[in-house]
Amino acid sequence: MKSLKHSLAFIALAASMHTAGAHQSAPAHQATQAAPASDGIPVTRLSRLRVFSDEQTVNQQSKLQYDALLKEADQKNALVDDNHPQVQRLRAIAKRIIPHVARWNPEAAEWNWEVNLLNSDQVNAFCMPGGRIAFFTGILTKLNMTDDEVAMVMGHEIAHALREHARKRQGESQVAAIAGKLGGIAASALFGIDPNLTDFGGRMAAQAAVLKFSRGEETEADLVGIDLAARAGFDPRAGIALWRKMGAVNARAPIEFLSTHPSGETRIAEMNKSMPLVLPVYARTRGTTVAKLPAYRTTPLPKA
Repeated sequence: MKSLKHSLAFIALAASMHTAGAHQSAPAHQATQAAPASDGIPVTRLSRLRVFSDEQTVNQQSKLQYDALLKEADQKNALVDDNHPQVQRLRAIAKRIIPHVARWNPEAAEWNWEVNLLNSDQVNAFCMPGGRIAFFTGILTKLNMTDDEVAMVMGHEIAHALREHARKRQGESQVAAIAGKLGGIAASALFGIDPNLTDFGGRMAAQAAVLKFSRGEETEADLVGIDLAARAGFDPRAGIALWRKMGAVNARAPIEFLSTHPSGETRIAEMNKSMPLVLPVYARTRGTTVAKLPAYRTTPLPKA
């Protein structure tokens, strides 16, 4: 009976913490650690359910999964060389975004960030906890993205890691486990890994981390992502062009990225609604005003 009371108290505490974390904004001094400007997407508290998931364990599991993926990709000649122009391009974009991550998660400034490119036709990308980023060549070639559009994808994926969505999910599972609803948490479940999704050019199975999040987490990642990109000097309007471009490609043949990243006009509408917040941030990086910004221009999709 005593054990049951402790469990119920634990669950009640978790629920109250989650509710508080979902509705309270961070104090002003926390929200502006990396960017003193008051504009941009408002910073909210990280979910307090994270406290029920050990940060060090999550980071270790992330590193093991990421390193295993890179090792297998290398063995299959699917790890693109560091000197390849597209790898250099991705790392240059990340280098501009990473200095702004502390606004959304102060600890991220100390992460050992990695950026790699995997040779696969998949239209996909991810960022695992701890700042471990990977893009698939398919997303670059099939969408013919501008640097601004690459930054939108990268900012979105980085946002999942910054907002610690994986730890939040594990915390929720831990609470449910105490109630007797779920058992142990495998690393594959923690990171939403589906081993059937990755094929390095020819049925070469690897444990790619394809992160699956709730619709609310996806919306948060969209908005945090365009905020990060804008602060790094990338046009946030590229997010609108990107998702429309993805929709056009998906109409030809379903793409993996959209299977775990819901698209549609609702998503675009949310980003459009937030443009008045992020466009001034971007304009400031360009030394101009929103009124003087030129129209955004994307590159055309390759012909089918």
